[in-house]
Amino acid sequence: MTAPQYSRVLLKLSGEALMGDGQYGVDREVVRRMAREIKDVVDSGVQVAIVIGGGNIFRGMAKAAEGMDRATADYMGMLATVMNALAVQDALEHLGLPTRVLSALHIEQVAEPYIRRRAIRHLEKGRVVIFGAGTGNPFFTTDTAASLRAVEINAELVLKGTKVDGVYTDDPVTHPEAMRYRELSYNQVLEQNLQVMDATAITLCRDNDMPIIVFSINKSGALMRVMLGEEEGTSVRREIP
Repeated sequence: MTAPQYSRVLLKLSGEALMGDGQYGVDREVVRRMAREIKDVVDSGVQVAIVIGGGNIFRGMAKAAEGMDRATADYMGMLATVMNALAVQDALEHLGLPTRVLSALHIEQVAEPYIRRRAIRHLEKGRVVIFGAGTGNPFFTTDTAASLRAVEINAELVLKGTKVDGVYTDDPVTHPEAMRYRELSYNQVLEQNLQVMDATAITLCRDNDMPIIVFSINKSGALMRVMLGEEEGTSVRREIP
């Protein structure tokens, strides 16, 4: 088998990716499938950290959050990400993978507090690390949290797992003629307002030369193919010659 091209990566999953065909919540079979894909990567020798969004849970509370103070709503969203982190941790540990949830909010009964050196040490010991509660601050997305944590732990790559297999010129669901980009530069993403990650996350990756690969988390084997350096999804990196 070809050796992986990376030794440490950060995988960003949207909360929506966990709910399958449901309207909100967590689809356990979907989470189990993702866990198996992650296990294959870890078994190949790659250190894996994960950041998960909370949209699948917060969507069910959207009505309750209407008219709320933005900071309060953001803290609710952070708690939703911790719930998702625990669900993924449970699925991974059922497969025999030691996993640690590190939260930017202090919830000691269910998660360790986020400490950069502790996170790196867990990875060095072969544990999967799941970062919960975003950055711990309102007004920042989990995309930004993913970019920040990737830089902090010296990851080699940010993997953005989505429902489509890359970045397209238009929405491929409503525009079947849309073309997939193979490569993009950070500045192209920002200038064309492509919905890869939010501008803060892209800028953070650009300023720290952190490559991003956008791929379909629902495509069997796609995660491993990225690790092996095969063409998969859309690559976002520094200026393309």
